[in-house]
Amino acid sequence: MPIKELDARIAARTARVGVIGQGYVGLPLALVFREAGFPVLGLDVDPAKIAAISRGESYIKHIGPDRVKAAVESGQYTATTDFERLRECDAILICVPTPLGPHREPDNSYIHSTAEKIAKQLRPGQLVVLESTTYPGTTDEEVKPLLEKSGLRFGDDFLLAFSPEREDPGRKDFSTKTIPKVVGGVDEASTRAAAALYGAALENVVPVSSARVAESCKLLENVFRSVNIALVNELKVIFDRMDIDVWEVIRAASTKPFGFMPFYPGPGLGGHCIPLDPFYLSWKAAEHGEWARFIELAGEINTRMPRYVVQKVADALNGDHKSVKGSRVLVLGLAYKANIDDDRESPSYEIIELLREGGAVVDYCDPYFPKTHRTRKHDLGLASVPLDAATFASYDAVVVATAHELFKDPKLFRGVRLVVDTRNMIPALVQGSGGPRVVKA
Repeated sequence: MPIKELDARIAARTARVGVIGQGYVGLPLALVFREAGFPVLGLDVDPAKIAAISRGESYIKHIGPDRVKAAVESGQYTATTDFERLRECDAILICVPTPLGPHREPDNSYIHSTAEKIAKQLRPGQLVVLESTTYPGTTDEEVKPLLEKSGLRFGDDFLLAFSPEREDPGRKDFSTKTIPKVVGGVDEASTRAAAALYGAALENVVPVSSARVAESCKLLENVFRSVNIALVNELKVIFDRMDIDVWEVIRAASTKPFGFMPFYPGPGLGGHCIPLDPFYLSWKAAEHGEWARFIELAGEINTRMPRYVVQKVADALNGDHKSVKGSRVLVLGLAYKANIDDDRESPSYEIIELLREGGAVVDYCDPYFPKTHRTRKHDLGLASVPLDAATFASYDAVVVATAHELFKDPKLFRGVRLVVDTRNMIPALVQGSGGPRVVKA
């Protein structure tokens, strides 16, 4: 199919959309295109995910199984591990991980391997869009040459664009369909085709002049959050030394109706974006002889927060005439933020490991994760303890790492002696109730 026919197929919603990666980004994206009337092919290397989808099941909490079941039963959404089927697709959307290496260097190996798989099946008339967060230049400098190994030529035979994912798991006020979608092509034709594709399924598309602008846009969004979170984390430490509650300070500052945007401290950064993406830009900046000092400093502050929390636990236990070694500590929450089943880059893992290194006996409670699973960095081998007051009371200290709604029952803390609270969750629950001693961290 020549490129000029692609627009007509998009307009008629007969273009088959292939979504590579059926995780937190790819699965909701595939469902939105199916719900907009497009035939969709979901691809993933994990057979367990494909089997679950084929059964009409969802493995992501905030994506209801009814949506997956309806998509599968429509006959227009098929999940597969067979990448040879990419030839069936008119548009191919890449939603694969972009982690950091052991020295905080970008790891684009998933993008590269995926582009190589696409190249083996690439045919004339296809549009390829990269959604994985990466540094500026990846789409045109790395993905395009890999696709051209197919023998096809960009612009003449296929189109290529970048459109950053903006998923925020568990959010109620915005969804994949309603979050504005930035789109930038390697050339104007690619921008037009990608904008037309997303515009047929999403409510608001924002075309930009190039793939590099679109790549940079996502990095700016996450650098902005990383730097501001680092600022309040640093202020938390400073104000703590001054015996000032940073949370009260933020509440007071938030009453200003202009010129201030509240950010909140925590035990460290989690999720796939903010802990990782800024370093893609600082690495690329160094390649051009520039140094992203704000990014590096923010990273330094945020990554030391788990150690700060563990030190606060040690100090709090000392106040009870106990040492970390031998103390029983319960960490509340493995998820990186409240009310979701996503533990990617969660600081809870490091907090647990640091407490263990100090000799503590550590458990966790998070009903969203009945058991821990092996991650790229951690393998705790733990199971969640029961969510009840008797269990909580059996520990020397309870550390609030994630403010799940299900942790906000005051009755859970009636027998607890010490809480180290990183989320400002406890005071409102136990105020005036003779509850535990609360130490903010």
